[in-house]
Amino acid sequence: MSESVTDKVVDTLADNELTNGVLNAGTWVADNQDLLIQYGVNLISAILILFVGNLIVKGIANGVAKVLRKKSMDEAVVEFLHSLVRYLLFVIVLIAALGRLGVQTASVVAVIGAAGLAIGLALQGSLSNFAAGVLIVGFRPFKSGDYVEIGGVAGSVESIQIFSTVLCTPDNKMVVVPNGAVISSPITNYSRHETRRIDFVIGVSYDADLKKTKEVLARVVAADSRVLKDPAPTIGVVALADSSVNLVVRPWVKTADYWRVYFDLLQAIKEELDKEDITIPYPQMDVHLNKLEG
Repeated sequence: MSESVTDKVVDTLADNELTNGVLNAGTWVADNQDLLIQYGVNLISAILILFVGNLIVKGIANGVAKVLRKKSMDEAVVEFLHSLVRYLLFVIVLIAALGRLGVQTASVVAVIGAAGLAIGLALQGSLSNFAAGVLIVGFRPFKSGDYVEIGGVAGSVESIQIFSTVLCTPDNKMVVVPNGAVISSPITNYSRHETRRIDFVIGVSYDADLKKTKEVLARVVAADSRVLKDPAPTIGVVALADSSVNLVVRPWVKTADYWRVYFDLLQAIKEELDKEDITIPYPQMDVHLNKLEG
């Protein structure tokens, strides 16, 4: 009997505490109603600033890109400046939203500056990539669509981003090269000039008539209309190798025709040499055996 009375007392006290808590909460809400309304309005305003500001930032960044494209600016440069403008403007929108929530923007800027310094020290590689991206855009060693070789990677330039350069390889692979690596390594741009020289090394037998061989090679090169007349092709003996006499064949072509002419000429040279019975020898070695008496 005493236990049931105790339980009832405990339940009564618990109900009273819950009731008092609810009443106190209700009283606090009533007393701070204006503050809660103001904070709610500020929160909604901050969300709207972020939402609308993001749309405006996208519009401005896209507008800048559109103007640059109308001025025939290189697409890689356009992509770089588009990303840079968008990120910078979004930081401003973010600070405005925090200010609407009552956060002191001066403090925010100071915190961002301090955080930026700390992050900069921790991410020196990223900052060097950013600086390298600025240098690439400024000096323009290549442009969008150029076929380049950078740090052992060859491909067509798709875009220059803030921290990296995106290449597309001939077998359709995307390769992302950090801008720091781009600047610090030799850059070979195969598309910069309108013409390129094809270099063939053709080995023929030591028994071959070199004058006739050169005439055959010159005839094959002249028969291809894509080979340029100026500068004239170069054909000559370059080396007396172990198993062959090596001749160089160096025609000039338009850069866009390079690989098609390369493949076609190499096949045509082989077929024409076969027709003229000019042998392309295999590597060989003469072994002399001396018989020892005794």
